[in-house]
Formats: sequence, structure tokens, C-alpha cells
Amino acid sequence: MSPLTAYAARAALTVLLCACSISPVAAADGSSGTTASAGWVARPAAGGTRTGDSGRPYFYLEGVPGTVLQDRLSVTNPGRTPLTVRLRGADTYRGQGGDPAVREAKGSTGAGAGAWLRLASGKVTVPGRTRAEVPFAVTVPPDTAPGDHPGAIVAESGGRTVGVPIRLRVGGPTLAALTVEDVAVSGRTIHYTLVNRGNATLAPRLAVSADGVFGALLRREARALPLELLPGQRVKLTEPWRDAPALDSATVRLRVTAAGGASDEASASATYVPGAPLAGGALLVLGVLAAGAYRLRLRHRLRLRLRIRIRYGHRQDSDERHVVKAGADT
Repeated sequence: MSPLTAYAARAALTVLLCACSISPVAAADGSSGTTASAGWVARPAAGGTRTGDSGRPYFYLEGVPGTVLQDRLSVTNPGRTPLTVRLRGADTYRGQGGDPAVREAKGSTGAGAGAWLRLASGKVTVPGRTRAEVPFAVTVPPDTAPGDHPGAIVAESGGRTVGVPIRLRVGGPTLAALTVEDVAVSGRTIHYTLVNRGNATLAPRLAVSADGVFGALLRREARALPLELLPGQRVKLTEPWRDAPALDSATVRLRVTAAGGASDEASASATYVPGAPLAGGALLVLGVLAAGAYRLRLRHRLRLRLRIRIRYGHRQDSDERHVVKAGADT
């Protein structure tokens, strides 16, 4: 057995054998014990001590591929009755509004810390007015790519779910790469897709411009978008264009940038034609065509009548001349 494998095995065994440590805490609101268990809290445990509140908003773990990283989760029950909380690991990402979202870990082949996380227990029962600390370990696979691999510990009890973020940074060379794709313009909305092609979490910035036949139509300087783009993540976004032209042919360009030299640019074309004038023009054309057709039909009828008159008039003259000649002969 290699030293690395032996170390990982010992660390995992240590986590599994650790019992959840419990310490008493005061009621959350300072009352005489009337606080309900619904106010329970899950957060990173305080570093180096089993008492006192933790100041960490999330877990931060850093190591190279093949290492085992350990920490502890703190679950606080401010109520009088015992509280049972179920725990599990999950992968996380940030959506368009910047709020974290959770997705199920994908086993040992997953790309997030939630797939490599093992808790000492998947369920912990915390007596009233006490705090329990649950150890856990994250084993980074040897073939893990360098970069950010976020995850979370999800705690569930009484219909309430709390996610405690884990920010795992795997050492090694990082690559910041970003593309903007599927740019399209629909009315007063610009649609596009951002894709993180690298192995580092990106905070993208967007600049928008548009040019028409007669010059510039839109200029928006680069601004930070309210989201974090995880490695391999694809997000569909929209950009409003409320003052889009009523009549023009526009070319819209999007440029995205992020730290580490990541940048890309894409464009799309759109033609704007006002609806009411277009409908009026169509009606006018139809009216002109109808009038022209009526005139052609009327002229055709007049010509036909004239031909009939000429033909029958010629016959009548011939008959009259024939009658006069016959009278003269007699």
C-alpha cells in the first residue's frame, strides 16, 4: 500500500470513528427555553475549539490531487426538544441571480467537492439547547484537474433545508477560458449563452454595443454580471434593450471578460421595421393594385364593346348598300 493511500485510509477511518461532540449552548433569543427547534443552525465549526460561534461563512479547503482534507460541521439546537438533522454532500453552483443552487453529487467521478465528501454520520440527533459537531473528510481524487471544485453540506430537518458551502481549491496550473455563444436579438431583448471553458471559477463582465445604418445605437461599458460561472458551466442569459430602434438594421456585439485573461466576443444582426406603417403601406399597395386591375378590366370591356360596334356597323352598311343596288336594278 502506497503512503498516500495509507494516509487516505487512516483519515477516512478517523472520520468514521469520530463521535459527534455535543456541548450546551444558551437559547438563541435569551429566553427561558421557549425557542422552538425550527430555529436550528448549521455552519462551519469554530476553529480549534468546541465552544463559541464560528465566524466562517463557509468551508475553505485547499490541497493537491490525492490529498484528504478534514473539517467539522456545527449543528446548533436552541430549542428544548431534541432535533434530528440529516446530512449529505452536494455539488453547488451559482445561478443568474447570484444565489447558490444545489445539485446532486455525481459519485466518485463528480467534478465538485460534494462527490468526494464523507461525513462521520449521515444523521445527527442534537438534544435541546446543545450543539453537535460532525467531522467530515474530502478525499481529492488523484486525477482531479486543478482549479475550483465547489460543494456543500446539506442539512435537512422538519421541512427546512440549509446548505453550508464548501470552497475547494485544488492546486496546480489554472486556466481561465470563457466563451459567449448563441447571440440572438428578439424585439427589445438580447439573448446569449456564457460557457466556462476553463478550470477556474469566473466572475464575468459584459460590455454591449450596437451599430445601425446611420451610426451607433447602443454603448454599454463593461459591468460585472450577478453570477459566478463554475468550470464547465453553461448559463443562458438575456440583456434588455428598451430603446431599440423602430426602423433600422442593427449589428449587436457582446464582449465578455473575466480575471485571468479570459475574454470572448460574438455578434448578431437584427432588422427593425415598424408594424403600423408596414401594415399601412401594405394596404396602400393592395389598393393601388386593385385600382389598376379595375382600370385594366374596364379598358378591356370598352375595347370589346368598340369592336362589336365596328363589326355590326360594317355589316349594316353593307346590307344598306345591297338594298339600294337591288332597287336600282329593278
